[in-house]
Formats: sequence, structure tokens, C-alpha cells
Amino acid sequence: MADKTAAPAAEPPKPVQIGGESFIDRVRPYMKQIAIGTGVLVVVLIVIFTIRWSTERKQRAATEKLDQVLELARRPVLAKDQKPDPKVPSYATEKARAEAVLASPGIDAAGPAFRGGQLLDAGKLDEAIAEYRKGSGDKGLTGVLSREGLGLALEAKAAAEKDAGARQKGLEEALAAFVAMQPEETGLRRTYALYHQGRIQLLLGKRAEAKTLFEAAKTANKDSDPEIAELVEKRLASLGAS
Repeated sequence: MADKTAAPAAEPPKPVQIGGESFIDRVRPYMKQIAIGTGVLVVVLIVIFTIRWSTERKQRAATEKLDQVLELARRPVLAKDQKPDPKVPSYATEKARAEAVLASPGIDAAGPAFRGGQLLDAGKLDEAIAEYRKGSGDKGLTGVLSREGLGLALEAKAAAEKDAGARQKGLEEALAAFVAMQPEETGLRRTYALYHQGRIQLLLGKRAEAKTLFEAAKTANKDSDPEIAELVEKRLASLGAS
């Protein structure tokens, strides 16, 4: 029989990788960087949400304090000889109410126009003037009310002056504040600005100028505000106008 050479043993089949490396294989070299980045992102998110939570908490606290201030400011002032009702908190005078409001811990949460008004009611004229000036540069309603309050505070201070020259100077400053109160013809409280200017002109002895301003206020009262309309009509009637 012929010698037969034994055939070499067949090699085991090699695994064939289909589709390249898996996602995990691809990212494995970057796992450390990914972990660090994830950690940084978590820290950043924690900081952001902590700041937001803290801000919202402060805003809620400020709102609660402001509500307490407004609650005090809404309490009624007793009329002369009126007996207080134990069930309804009230004050004997506007000054007493203003002092209670100013002593409230939430007063700093109120705006300059509100604080100025309370200071004015409390008789603290210089402080009221300073507070109103803080808000007088505002472009919105706060600015209008602050400039109006500034004029009223300057007028009250002028009225308290014993020297005629100082009184006139104070009234002129008040007039300037009311002129600046609302220069726009269709702006907020324009009618009141004109009315105040007319009042001050009367105090300065300028009846003709006052009459012109009251008539302008009457014309400007396009929204037919009954309160200011009545005040203007009384002034015009006192000056002999129809």
C-alpha cells in the first residue's frame, strides 16, 4: 500500500467583525473625559438651580414683607370724634399710620414713590424729597408719581417757610417739579401735572397763568376722570371761568 501523507489539521475559523467597532469600544478611551465632563455639568446644574431657588425664595420673602407693608397702609384713619372698632385695626392720624408703615421691616421692598409718600405723611419733608428724587428718573409710572410727590413735598416745605423769599423759591422749585412731572401731552397723569402747575401759579400770585393751565388741564382730561374734573372746575369757577 502506498504511504499516505497525513493532511495538516484545519485552522479554526477566525471571527469576522461585522460593522466595525462597537459604540462602547469607540468611547472607552474617552471614558475619563466623559466622566469629568458629566461631573462638571452636574455641578453647574446644581449651582444654577441653587441660585434660582435662592432667588425665588428671596423674592417670595420680599413679596410677603411688601404685602405686610401694604396691609398697614390700607388700614383706615379715624375721622374726628370717631371711636375705634376693636375688630378693625385703624390709626388716629395719617402721620401715625405712616410712621407704622415706615417702621415695618418690609418698607425697603416698596418703591421710592411709595416710601416718599409715607415720609411725606409722617412730616419728614427732607427725607421725602430725597426719596422722591431717587425715583424721579424712572421712565414709567414710578417716575411720574415720584416727580409728582417731589412737587408736593417741595410745596409743603415752602409752605412751612417763614421767610417770604425762601417760600417763593420753594414754590418755584415745586413748579419746576410739576412741569417735569409729565411733559408728554398724552402721557400718564398729564391732567394732574397741569392742575398742580396751575395751583402753584396761583400761590405765586399769577392768576392769568393759573387760569390758562386749568383750562389746559380741562382739555387734557380726555379720559373724563371725574376726580380731577371736579377739582379743575372748582378752580376755574373761583377764577370766574365757565
